[in-house]
This record gives sequence, structure tokens and C-alpha cells, in this order.
Amino acid sequence: MSAENNYCQNCLSRREMLKQFGCGFASVAFAALFGQNSVRAGLSRPNPLAARPPHFKPRARSIIFLYMDGGVSQVDSFDYKPLLEKHHGEDPHKAIGKLEKTQFANIGKVMKSPWNFARHGESGLWVSDLFPHLATVADELCVIKSMTSKFPEHTSANYFLHTGTGLQGRPSLGAWATYGLGSENQDVPGFVVLNGGLIPSGGMDNFANGFLPATYQASIFESKDPPLANIRATEKSPGIQKLKTDLIHDLDEQMLEQAGHLDALESAIANHELAARMQMTVPELVDLKGESAATKKLYGFESTDEFTRGYGKQCLMARRLVERGVRFIELTCPKIGGYDRWDAHGDLRKNHSQNAHAVDQPIRALLVDLKQRGLLDQTLVVFSGEFGRTPFAQGSDGRDHNEFGFSIWMAGAGVKGGLSFGETDEWGYKAVVDKLEMHDLHATLLYLLGMDHTKLTYRFSGRDMRLTDVYGQVVQQIMS
Repeated sequence: MSAENNYCQNCLSRREMLKQFGCGFASVAFAALFGQNSVRAGLSRPNPLAARPPHFKPRARSIIFLYMDGGVSQVDSFDYKPLLEKHHGEDPHKAIGKLEKTQFANIGKVMKSPWNFARHGESGLWVSDLFPHLATVADELCVIKSMTSKFPEHTSANYFLHTGTGLQGRPSLGAWATYGLGSENQDVPGFVVLNGGLIPSGGMDNFANGFLPATYQASIFESKDPPLANIRATEKSPGIQKLKTDLIHDLDEQMLEQAGHLDALESAIANHELAARMQMTVPELVDLKGESAATKKLYGFESTDEFTRGYGKQCLMARRLVERGVRFIELTCPKIGGYDRWDAHGDLRKNHSQNAHAVDQPIRALLVDLKQRGLLDQTLVVFSGEFGRTPFAQGSDGRDHNEFGFSIWMAGAGVKGGLSFGETDEWGYKAVVDKLEMHDLHATLLYLLGMDHTKLTYRFSGRDMRLTDVYGQVVQQIMS
């Protein structure tokens, strides 16, 4: 029999085998979910998620970003302003002076905080009783009170916070981190979003890869069991699974030889191969049976509040992901009926009380647990919304958006605990000392991961693009 006939017989057997999977490349990519390993002997494709060396010695190995959707009020949480109590109920145009145009132009009276403030820890950081659990770990927090945004509207402000620009379609911070450093674990994604129920205004583009290769987009873990569709393998026979793996590998290689370098194709193959490995690792990752009763209690699993329990599970999952070397983890907020974001245009007390109750105990637990396990000194935890709130009321009992000055905090690797950095004016309205913008925050986060933000670039549309564009300064004053 000729070599040509031999080849045709092989082709026929492959076709016969593909009958149970379906035909065409789309079916091949789907079938790749059954594979086990992205690199077989002789595979020439580089692994896009392989760990890469930083520009310099990093202070943080991973980042956990606690995204507070809608904007936490700085004057009700970490930025104590006694003047609001003194002038409560007065016309802000007379008490404060010139006011910037607000998002909804419904300016009420100067409004004091419904919560009491006190100094906490040896550092004496101001924390309101909106966050009683966080107040007990005040000495771990590096509170930045002078953050600003350029956008007063949620969607553009979210893009700015996540991608460094107010426009749709740019790579997310998590995508840049994994593009620059890869992942320390090839069996789970390098960038994971733990979705508590709310996708931010602006949608999935907040977590997208933009113009970076598709491998660097976020993997979304939902707050359900299982957290991902098709995450549990259905094939029980190792022999059949190996046969499928080898077949898919050969077909992928043939397709790449024909197509050449094509990001969409290479990324699709890499993502499906990662998905296949995740079938072996993610079920164990999300199984919390091995966690002690004390740990579950710490995170609020015994709380009567379902949202505390839900966010507690997210925070515990974040710790487990850090243990497995995941580079960037973002947590979205739980979807609380009636108060599903921190966007308190009305009924400030109920809105912030509900949201704070959901996240306060779990976040404190995350910091305590990371520290107990020796992980806090290599993990940076970041707490931020897209902007803050006004020191005067919207209507009678809400606060409008305020991009001119608000508070965020960091804790863990590379930053000084118990530090208050920057200041707003005496009303908590505008940043006046050590004013920072999002580009400065992004430059600092990349620096803590060991990357120079001016050198982390990607050639796109004839230009070397970067997360911070042509802006951004590393905030050295907060470094430990």
C-alpha cells in the first residue's frame, strides 16, 4: 500500500473518530476542553501564561482587588470631617462656597455622617463605626484620602479605574498584570474575577484583554456551584481522554501550520487547553470542605445575613487562589435587593449599612487569615470604588457622585500599615494634599508587582501602548 493510501486511511479514521464530537474547527476547540496538558513533547508554541521575570524585585506576588461598586462615601468611612457636624443642615453654597456641577444637580444641605468616627489601633487611624470589623485591623491599612477620578459617571469612571482610560475597549489592570508577569500556576487562570452578583456599569469590558492577546482576559467565577459551566469532566476513561487529547493536539498543530501566527487562533487553543486543565483543578479549588470550622466562622459563614455569607465565600476563595499562585483576583459586590451598590443617591444610612454589613467581616477575615498563613507580606489587598460621594446631600438623605477627592486603602505587601496619606479639604470635598489620579494608582500597583509602568508596553496601532498612557507616578511615600 502506498504512503498516500496510508495517509488517507489515517485521515478516514480521524474523521470516524470525530463523528462523536462533530466536525469543523469550532467543534475541535470545544472538544479541546477534554485535554489535559497544553504542552506535549515537540510542541513549539510558547505558553502565553508562563511565569516571566519582573523588571525588578517585586514586593507583591499577587493582588486582591476588592471593588466597591458605586462609590463608598469617604466622609462616612475613613475621612473624618468634624466641620460637617458643625454646619449640618446649612446651605452648602454658603457654608462650603463654590460647588462643582454634580451628576444629578439636586443639591441639598450640608450633611453630617450618620456614623460616629473614632481612632483605632496604635496608629490612630480614623474609621467610622460603619466598619466595626475593619476598625480592629486598622494598623494593617494604608488609607489614601486624596484619590481622584476624571469622570463623574459610573461607566466611564469604571473604565478609568479598571483600564486607565474612560473609553471602552482597553485592557484591564488584571490583564496587564498577567501579560507582564504570566502566572505561577498553569492549571488555573492568571486573572480571576469572583463575581458576587454584580457586573459593574460598563460590563465585561472592565475585565477584558482589549488589544492584548485574548489569553489575558479575566475568567469569571460565578457565586454558584459550580462557578463555571462544564468545569467537571464527564469522561471517566483515561484511555479515551488520552486519545481525545492526542487527536486535538494534532489537529491544532495542523491548523497552526496552515494559518501561521494568528492571535485569535493561538489564544483560543491556549484558553481551551487551560479550560481542560481547570477541569482537574477547579473542582478541588472551590470545594471548601477541607476548611476548618474556625476559618469558616471567621469569614462569616455562620452569619444570619446571606450577603455576608456570600461575600465571605468570595474572600475565602480569594485566599485559596492566592495560595495557588493566581496573579490578579478581583471581587465584585453582592447583589443586595434595593441596595445593590454603594450608589447612595438616597437613603444613605440603609444603603451603606447594608453594603458594609455584607463586606466588613469577610474583608477583615481575609486580612487576618492571609497574615496568619504568612501570605499578607506577598499579597497586596486593594479596596476602592470608582469615585466617592459629596459632603452635602442629594435631595434630603443621599449623596451624589464625587470624583474630586475620595478614599481607598491598601494592605499587605509593600505598603505601610496604619498610614494615612493625602488629605481632602476640611469638608472632605476635594483633594488638596498629595492629590493622586488613577494613573498614579496603576503605576504604584505595577511597581509593587515588580514592573516599571513605563516599560510595560504593547505595540498596537503603530504605538507602544501602556496602562498609564503617558502619565502616572509611583507613590513612594506609602512604601514600607
